[in-house]
Amino acid sequence: MKIYIKFFLFVLLIPHAYCQITEKEKELRKLSIDTTLLGWKSGGILNFTLSQVSLVNWAAGGNNSYAGSVLFNAFIKYNSTRFSMENVFDFGLGMQKQASLKYRKTDDKIDFSSKYGYLLKNKIYVAVLVNFKTQSMPGYNYPNDSVMISDFMSPAYLLFASGIDWKPKEYLSVFLAPLTGKTTFVNNQNLANAGAFGVEPAVYEQGVLVKKGKTFRAEFGGYLKTSIQRKFKETYTLHSKLELFSNYFKNPQNIDVYWELLLGIKLSKYLAFSVNTILIYDDDVKVEIKDKQGNITGKGPRMQFKEIIGIGFSYKF
Repeated sequence: MKIYIKFFLFVLLIPHAYCQITEKEKELRKLSIDTTLLGWKSGGILNFTLSQVSLVNWAAGGNNSYAGSVLFNAFIKYNSTRFSMENVFDFGLGMQKQASLKYRKTDDKIDFSSKYGYLLKNKIYVAVLVNFKTQSMPGYNYPNDSVMISDFMSPAYLLFASGIDWKPKEYLSVFLAPLTGKTTFVNNQNLANAGAFGVEPAVYEQGVLVKKGKTFRAEFGGYLKTSIQRKFKETYTLHSKLELFSNYFKNPQNIDVYWELLLGIKLSKYLAFSVNTILIYDDDVKVEIKDKQGNITGKGPRMQFKEIIGIGFSYKF
């Protein structure tokens, strides 16, 4: 008798269990989730390059020089059926020494971003993002190495954004945030007094300081960030991120631009060729304007561009 009762209960429970499984499958299909992407993922790349030039009685002229640079990128991601998290850290530092001149900085960046999202449907998330950028060492107005034009936390940029994150592919993200707060910090008081990087400058009366320059500037506006992290045939890696910001209350048509591209080509297990470019435009950052003869004619916003090409040690993890 007990066997018949157990069999009867089993038959009754089968439809219920099948309905639960079916409902879960329908939910996953509705959310358009690739289950192979769920869970934790982490990785990164480390590039280190060195170059050296030594000349002895060289008739064509030139100077002895040494140069080195390091690029480091690491990420940690987590995905569940509804929740996503992504943390990315970028670090770059390059130095050069030529003849009897002091060491000069050729690259310097610290960039950390953290993004959290909740899936709505069809690979669209409601998300929040925090981003922080600065540099690690002072920068000078070369060839004049006594005039400092930047420093650690001068500038530094802190950004909070909330909006919609669209992820059509695993390697592609398009984040649009209509509610974004951006703060620029200039902790070096001398640079703040000069009004560097758009902060309010100091006030002087007859050469006497009466009010120090502000060490921060707050903005509110819209923000767009697209990022690509893709690998091709185990040989090529492409990291690209484009960030656009518009201040709603001051010249919203003048959009701040930050575009960084890193292309790596694997030559052997630990040898790689890399190209790193950075393009920046900030309407509030004034740079020196020079004529054809090299004379300074004033200051104003200008496109900034940097390129680093190297062959050296490369390690992926």
